[in-house]
Amino acid sequence: MTAPHLLPFGGRGWKKKHLGAIVEHLRAGGLVAYPTETVYGFGSTLAESAIARLTAFKGRDPGKPFLVLLTDEEMAPGLRWTQAARRLAGAFWPGPLTLVLAAPEGAYPAGVRDARGGVAVRATPQREVRALLEALRAPITSTSANLPGGPPALSAREAAAAVAALGGDDEVWVLDGGSLPRSPPSTIVDCTEGRPRVTRTGALPVERIRRVIAEIDERDHG
Repeated sequence: MTAPHLLPFGGRGWKKKHLGAIVEHLRAGGLVAYPTETVYGFGSTLAESAIARLTAFKGRDPGKPFLVLLTDEEMAPGLRWTQAARRLAGAFWPGPLTLVLAAPEGAYPAGVRDARGGVAVRATPQREVRALLEALRAPITSTSANLPGGPPALSAREAAAAVAALGGDDEVWVLDGGSLPRSPPSTIVDCTEGRPRVTRTGALPVERIRRVIAEIDERDHG
């Protein structure tokens, strides 16, 4: 067993030294552990084979879709953007707001579509991740870097320990962005049908959302 492959993800010269290799690793179907604005996450491209590999690696229920990280609306073609969703994205992206948008059959792989055909997307404000997405010219998946039932990693060291415990070894590259402060998860708003509906409260208070969209249901499922 070998130690997980760690790469600097930030600081002087990291793009020139490592960004190209990370992009090629992802395009080849590889997995990464990387820092977001909240916790470290595991991710892959949206290729079906890469998503299947990530699902197997984490031991995740195939019926539970992954969230998708992107830079902006342009990186999510094919999704059905309602007027409310566009207003929310315009007000809070990039930031801690996840929008669930309807996707036509076949537009996105099953690994990121829920049972009703919705895809959860978020424009991350994390600088290095945005640079990676821009270089990749495509979104990546996101799921917390942790053992099943365990707390999410808040540092590259914790992420590497989770990779090793899950048997990823050097097949999962750990992108070292330092330690992260504890913070709440993103707020999730379902915009797939009718009135927008808050399905998880988090870092973005519902009161701020109501200033943009007054008519919104709040049904917090944790």
